[in-house]
Amino acid sequence: MSLNLHNVEFIKSAASVEAIPRDGLPQIVFSGKSNVGKSSVINKLLNRKQFARVSATPGKTVHINYFLIDKRVYFVDLPGYGYAKVAKTEKARWSELMESFFRNPFYITRGVMIVDSRHKPTNDDVVMANWFKLSGCPLIVVANKIDKLKKSEIAPNMALIRETLELPDEVKIIEFSAEKGTNRDQLISEITLV
Repeated sequence: MSLNLHNVEFIKSAASVEAIPRDGLPQIVFSGKSNVGKSSVINKLLNRKQFARVSATPGKTVHINYFLIDKRVYFVDLPGYGYAKVAKTEKARWSELMESFFRNPFYITRGVMIVDSRHKPTNDDVVMANWFKLSGCPLIVVANKIDKLKKSEIAPNMALIRETLELPDEVKIIEFSAEKGTNRDQLISEITLV
């Protein structure tokens, strides 16, 4: 699908699954832990600086945000997870919202899970990967911040991500830099195979 990524509009923030758009358009779902650069990845794909809100304080995305791309597909920005300074009640609300969301996998056309290429995925990352796998939707893993690694570190880190998340061979890991735009075109072509 060829999309005009400049034709983008914010549609809504959904605080519950009842508020999810049900118009039949494909939904490309982005997830990642707080401070992994999820909003920065979305902004780099759209060539916008602050379309998906980037915050200096991790854990700011608390609803499911819907962006309509070219009036044909949604980019769905899930709340970040794993940030320790969020209150227990907020963590519980997030968990309940995500469980409800993934109980309705027909809303998910493609999953885009963003991890930090520099570190072993966390337990929260493993839980999120499992939710995507159980949903049955095609999944792409984006290893962000690749520009911070030495060349010699890239292959072992990608292998560690695949092993930790127990990714089958058909799940692609795309080495990415939201800062430099590394592999932006490859990621766009992968996520728009809907």
